[in-house]
Amino acid sequence: MSNFKDLDVWKKSRTLAIEIYKITNQGLFLKDFAFRDQIRRAAVSIPSNIAEGDESGFNKMGIRHFYVAKGSLAELETQLDIANNVGYISTDYYTVLSEKMIVISKMLSKLIQYRLSK
Repeated sequence: MSNFKDLDVWKKSRTLAIEIYKITNQGLFLKDFAFRDQIRRAAVSIPSNIAEGDESGFNKMGIRHFYVAKGSLAELETQLDIANNVGYISTDYYTVLSEKMIVISKMLSKLIQYRLSK
């Protein structure tokens, strides 16, 4: 068990969640409460599950939370794809966010593999 705040994957996912909050606090998101809230929940779930998994103290439980974080990341990517396709965010901005999510997903996969090997 380590301090989750030291994990680069937690830092990146936290930064992404903050960015999602900022972009959903403007434009067309302002009137689409349900969609905005769902995107925010998915974004916040990623660093939250990484933190919970790292601090759980049990390897199996920690790995489970890391998988939940990956699931939330996939959910967020799907929602941002929809947001792009309905005109809430630009394709260029979606591409930037997608690249960040790919990096986080790879980092989570490595963390899971590391924990499985323990």
